Amino acid sequence: MMRVAVVVLLFLTDGALCKKVCSYQDVVDYLNLTRDNSVYKLTRPVLDYTHPTTVELDILLYAILAVIEKTQTFIPFIWATMMWNNERISWDPAQFCGITKISVPHDMLWKPDLFIYEMIQKDDSPQNPYMIVSYDGTVISEEDMKVVSTCKMDVHKFPFDTQKCNISVGSAVHSVDELRIYPSSNSSRATQFSREVMKTQGEWEFLHLSVASYNFTFDSKQWEQLIYTFTMKRRPLLHVINFLLPILFFLCLDLASYFISDHRGEKLGFKVTVLLAISVLLLILNDILPSMSNKTPLIATYCIVIFALMLLSLLETIFVTYLMEKDSQANLRIGDDWEDKQEKVKIDNSNTEDKRPTGCSCICKVPDGEKQHELLPVAEEVDSIMQTGESHVLLLILEELKELQKTANLHLSCREEARRSYHWATRINRAFFIFYLVVVSTFLSLIFMEWNS
Repeated sequence: MMRVAVVVLLFLTDGALCKKVCSYQDVVDYLNLTRDNSVYKLTRPVLDYTHPTTVELDILLYAILAVIEKTQTFIPFIWATMMWNNERISWDPAQFCGITKISVPHDMLWKPDLFIYEMIQKDDSPQNPYMIVSYDGTVISEEDMKVVSTCKMDVHKFPFDTQKCNISVGSAVHSVDELRIYPSSNSSRATQFSREVMKTQGEWEFLHLSVASYNFTFDSKQWEQLIYTFTMKRRPLLHVINFLLPILFFLCLDLASYFISDHRGEKLGFKVTVLLAISVLLLILNDILPSMSNKTPLIATYCIVIFALMLLSLLETIFVTYLMEKDSQANLRIGDDWEDKQEKVKIDNSNTEDKRPTGCSCICKVPDGEKQHELLPVAEEVDSIMQTGESHVLLLILEELKELQKTANLHLSCREEARRSYHWATRINRAFFIFYLVVVSTFLSLIFMEWNS
């Protein structure tokens, strides 16, 4: 019994001691995969040069960092996964304790020279230093990239616009005969995965990611591209609150200014202030929109038309104010003429009164001892003088009455002219207000229908 136990123990011990221990380095040594070995990194990894290398590419949108309309720049953060086959790499997992994958540094193996055509700035995001290599020669490279790319944007419906920006991926050296590019995921799957991994979108709402293949001929060779199209819609709430509504409020204030009296100067100053406020908002809009566009942005049309209507309203107010001032000047001139006539009448009356006492003083200064027959010629002479003075006064009064009649006629004519001016000013103001209201309502309806289409 003891011998049997010893035999079993020896058998188990020998089995434990004979168990094989493997490491990733064994696989690397087996492949002779070193930094100095140029076989794996200098040339395209095929045993027959007529066999093209097939690259499967998958791009997912991780974040929308910025969309700059002024410079036509689209900045996404993407996950790019490339997978291809290296025909010089293979091993039997059974010989290496079932190891099927190893990770090696990027600079130890050949990589496809894929680049982004729209990229305008070097990527400065941290790079993944390793690649995954499988036992059958499949190599997988994953990279996180901040792509600063150019994008042709249509800002016609800004801020209710939808933008489509492309990222075209292709080889700079290898044509279709040497390198083929295929998408790993179709459009629906790429869109779904992008929505699941997306962290931030900013003011944009991601809608769709489509994938398409495109071939073109250059220098007698055919080249292949994969075009990823990112479709996104702007969230317009911020621009509506900060831009569209203030302009609409200023327009309402300009309409409300028609209820201010035209006799005062506050209406004109109020309209000028509102017009200056619109000018400031136009300067802000100039910093947002690009300098060149295929179509005039609707928001620019919206601002310019409102600015023109308010300018026309200001000119109408200036004209109506001129008519009102003409009425006031006519009344002031009539009042001045009336005061001058009154002063002249007072002066003439005072001169007449000064003349009358002179004749009386002559009568009163006659001595009491004069004879009666001597007084009679003097009295007759005084009577004739007084009659002459009264006729002169009557003539003066008649002349004054004629002058007063002329002044009254002038006053009536000026009054009638002023009344006609005020009547025309009121009619012009009322008609322009109705026209202004109709034009504004029609224009706003058309512009908002265009935005919603």
